[in-house]
Amino acid sequence: MFAMSRAALAAAKVPTRAALVAAIALTLAACSGGSSTSSDADSLTATDAWAKAADSGMTAAFGEISNTSDHDITIVSAVSSSATMVELHEVVDDVMRPVEGGFAIPAGGTLMLQPGGLHIMFMGVTTPIAAGDDVQVTLTLGDDSQFTLTAVAKDFSGANESYDGNANMDPGEGMDMSADPSMSPSATMGG
Repeated sequence: MFAMSRAALAAAKVPTRAALVAAIALTLAACSGGSSTSSDADSLTATDAWAKAADSGMTAAFGEISNTSDHDITIVSAVSSSATMVELHEVVDDVMRPVEGGFAIPAGGTLMLQPGGLHIMFMGVTTPIAAGDDVQVTLTLGDDSQFTLTAVAKDFSGANESYDGNANMDPGEGMDMSADPSMSPSATMGG
């Protein structure tokens, strides 16, 4: 018959415990995926970003946002210290309105923000935005990551759409598109 002392039995269990701890550590490391976790914000780049200079009231930001990922990315909201309220807007039949569900940027594609089309609307400009100023906008994406867009302010006579929203803004502060016929919904970004 085989008999083992308690000391010998305890010594025999130590390698088993060590092996178990090592196996658990390897399993956790494999499940964590390391530190290469990326967010939707890591897949975005912005080019030609600009904002219409304004002393008060409303203004907007425009530009091109590219998605380098293999999946669609949605911009769900925006904030900026330059305005009390920032919304994602579109122009339909010469009337500006908030976009329900945000802006979708297709996988490997781009989103054009332009006068007379999709744009980031600033309402209640907090301090004058002069030509040459940098205007920062923080975009929140569908995965809750954030992308900061920096737009250079410039003088621009277009982007005078009328606002059909429920914000507490005087319609006279809106942007009436009829004042500038070059700003139809199909117009391109001007300078």
